[in-house]
Amino acid sequence: MSGLRGRTAIVGIGEVPTGRHADRSAISFALDSARMAILDAGIDKNEIDFVVPTGSLFSSQFSNELATCRVVEELGLKNVVSNCQVFSGGSSSTNALRIASALVETGRARALLFVHTDKLGTGVTAQGGIDLFSTAGISSEWEVPFGQHYSTVAALATMRYKHETGTTDEQLSAVCVSNRKWAELNPNAFFRKPLTVDEVMSSKMLSTPLRAKQSNMLFDGGAAFIVTSAERARDLVERPAYVLGEGGVVTHFAYHQEPDLTRFGWARAGREAFAMAGLDPKDVDVAEIYDSYPIYQLIAFEEIGLCRRGEAGELHLRGDTWPGGRIPTTTDGGMQSKGHIGAGGSVSLLVEAARQVMHKAGERQVPGARFAVETAVGGTYMDAQVTVLGNEIP
Repeated sequence: MSGLRGRTAIVGIGEVPTGRHADRSAISFALDSARMAILDAGIDKNEIDFVVPTGSLFSSQFSNELATCRVVEELGLKNVVSNCQVFSGGSSSTNALRIASALVETGRARALLFVHTDKLGTGVTAQGGIDLFSTAGISSEWEVPFGQHYSTVAALATMRYKHETGTTDEQLSAVCVSNRKWAELNPNAFFRKPLTVDEVMSSKMLSTPLRAKQSNMLFDGGAAFIVTSAERARDLVERPAYVLGEGGVVTHFAYHQEPDLTRFGWARAGREAFAMAGLDPKDVDVAEIYDSYPIYQLIAFEEIGLCRRGEAGELHLRGDTWPGGRIPTTTDGGMQSKGHIGAGGSVSLLVEAARQVMHKAGERQVPGARFAVETAVGGTYMDAQVTVLGNEIP
């Protein structure tokens, strides 16, 4: 019992399929995900006293509605004392979990609902999506005027990493193949057709050396999770996803100010998270690594200690990260195959990490999974966030 005191846990998760849903509203994704999470947690909805929606990129008006309590009203929640939006791009999930844990640990919240929803697949035009990811998190003074956008950002890191480590295009492409193998098992993923390294490498050039199938595509979707105290969690669900450790570091705003495009802050964030959890990287059963482009999955995988520098590409190529492999990685398919839904890219990974340690992942469940590590990052990779979850206290 003493090991539970002062800890928090995810007790309910919910998620709607990623896709293009022109016939559905963004609020419906949020509400459906929240209802799933409430049902999964086995609590009365009126136990929720704190609601944290994150930002929606497709519409500033809709994002404002989330910030001003629309979810509370639509769900008919009666005992909410605060609705507060937390948004930091792709690290929104980790930062919201950090805030949720602090609120629960200090007694300011009993049960906190986090909700994400976006419609980047059908809520914006193709040009609108291009414009969004050519400006969001990119310096309007020093980068936007010179054509910087997310594909060139990833291309810069990829070129430098290849030069420093000798990683091949085949190994980079293997990240996409590994994630697709997991997406084939995920009913919520958009891309579920088998993919080969040759198909990735023969796709059109996007931003040298990146190819089209090494990029991500924008979709609609939503997810939610519920956080409460570890003591309460034990009475609610068979296997809570205890929050064991977290670490983070902000390294830059403008991409050209990042000191090292092949490392970022992952090593420091990972050390903090594992030290707090009382675990080592070798204890990890599942790794949910942020994968907007293959390069960032490889860098984070190595920097948090899952393998040595320059080895991640070969591990992905030979199947160590695939279903049945030594270190199952990005088991929901990630942004490469499940789809990019704004801040929801990292939300999906956090929900998947919880799902795996709660043993609710169905066909893609990693047998006996106890501990999962999840990474998140916002903007043009402005921060490195690492979370460790587990269904037992070390």
